[in-house]
Amino acid sequence: MRLSKLFGKTLKETPAEADSLSHQLLLRAGMIQQVAAGVYSYLPLGWRVLNKIAHIIREEMDIAGGQELMLPALQPFELWEESGRYPSFGRTMFTVTDRKEHKLALGPTHEEVITELVHRYVQSYRDLPLLLYQIQNKFRDEPRPRGGLLRVREFIMKDLYSFDVDESGLNSSYQKMVQAYKNIYSRCELPAVIVEADSGAIGGKESHEFMLITETGEDEIICCLSCDYAANVEKAQSIKPTTEMKAPLPLEEISTPNIKTIDEVAAFVGVPTNCILKAVFYSADGELVFVVIRGDLEVNETKLSNLLKCFQLRLATETEAKTAGLVAGSASPVGIKGIKIIADDSITLGSNFIAGANKPDTHLRNVNYPRDFKVDLIADIAVARSGDSCLKCNGKLVSTHGVEIGHVFKLGTFLSEKLGAFFLDQNSVSRPIIMGCYGIGLGRLLAAAVEQSHDDKGIIWPLAIAPYHIYLCALHSENPEVAEAAEKLYEDLIVENFEVLFDDRDESPGVKFNDADLLGIPLRLTLSPRTLQSQSVEIKWRKEKQTCLLPLEEITDKVRQLLKKAQ
Repeated sequence: MRLSKLFGKTLKETPAEADSLSHQLLLRAGMIQQVAAGVYSYLPLGWRVLNKIAHIIREEMDIAGGQELMLPALQPFELWEESGRYPSFGRTMFTVTDRKEHKLALGPTHEEVITELVHRYVQSYRDLPLLLYQIQNKFRDEPRPRGGLLRVREFIMKDLYSFDVDESGLNSSYQKMVQAYKNIYSRCELPAVIVEADSGAIGGKESHEFMLITETGEDEIICCLSCDYAANVEKAQSIKPTTEMKAPLPLEEISTPNIKTIDEVAAFVGVPTNCILKAVFYSADGELVFVVIRGDLEVNETKLSNLLKCFQLRLATETEAKTAGLVAGSASPVGIKGIKIIADDSITLGSNFIAGANKPDTHLRNVNYPRDFKVDLIADIAVARSGDSCLKCNGKLVSTHGVEIGHVFKLGTFLSEKLGAFFLDQNSVSRPIIMGCYGIGLGRLLAAAVEQSHDDKGIIWPLAIAPYHIYLCALHSENPEVAEAAEKLYEDLIVENFEVLFDDRDESPGVKFNDADLLGIPLRLTLSPRTLQSQSVEIKWRKEKQTCLLPLEEITDKVRQLLKKAQ
């Protein structure tokens, strides 16, 4: 490809709307262009990268036994009603109405459609296991699209679905996919870390994310310094510090004028925050919920939502709390009736707590569970923190950030049961198919590669997914000898099936070198009057500083050796 003919232009300045490093570089390199909030066009260079990623994914899915198919983006909304999952997606789901007033969904994912399809074709255990996948567009109305390709409303995704007869089969399929994902990231030169994750709107009993560790990532990860434990903060657990356990003392009221926050109460009473019970009010699918947790901890709303099995969880408004008779700043579960009370298990790791008295400017001293109050549910609903101890080995936990570049789920049978995907086992007994699902966002993986591999000059593409392998740069091409030599070398490289981007533009050496660095193509070949004096070509790897000269007459063989060695 001649750069003079390539559709798309590089930019010297960073666009104001670019809010992540990969977003900035991909826009400046002319690889993507925003159409609307969270909606992007892929220009030719970006599309080549995306297709190379897709090729690697297809190869690994096929090696693992996957069969590729294509499912519709438009889905009958009745399938989502039948599965019961549409409230989980809520306003994230795009819906349309056809001319017959029939409601359709633009697929945010394809579990419903694939399950209904398998239901039609699988009757017996002999038809299983199955690994079915596709690569196509998904649609999710993200409330805050950001980071360019990292958080979008339309995206290209590889989604594979496994169908098995039993848990052993599901575990086997799951491990096949985990290994396939590791192979994909290795080939793309992405050091992915696998972490425990919350299943979110997809559902299921177990899931793991593949994370690229980077401080620019929007996901917080909690990991252990002493063992292999790692989890998304939404899922992470830890050993909570225990306060000194003493014999319960009698309840007594204390006056706390204008004292409302945990820190204010702690300072006023003269105790650490872990000796206080904190009250937080939530609305869970419209029902008011009273949450109690130790004062040094924060509520993990994902854990709380999963515990309550609710679709919509938010902090209650001041009006909702007042209507229920709750006193903000002085509330506690002591004496509360008619409201669901959820407690973090940290309330059992201490004694003689300070808590609200449910009347203004007053608190209680020596509150103890279960002597002084009862709860409807008690569980771990706290945010695990850096510095906590690991549940697996008692080592120290630390916090870091990452970009999710893959997610795998053990779905189990909840979808197959609801959508009628059953099979007859060896004893002719009807049983639900056991499912798993496995996703990779291709655009996010592309952006993650840029986040991982770049410098202050531009992108540094891994060879396997680079848009082109060679950047052929002709300096001072107004010189007939340079122009002729560059044209011949370009033709020779093309004949030998090399992937070459030929910078044949009438631009200065500085502009050409700057664009070569920005575009990040792995190997740069430069022809100039100086190199032609010695009948040589200057060779430079994008990720290295040094250059060298190689004989022009041997260049195709030398380049082949260099690229093969770099693979």
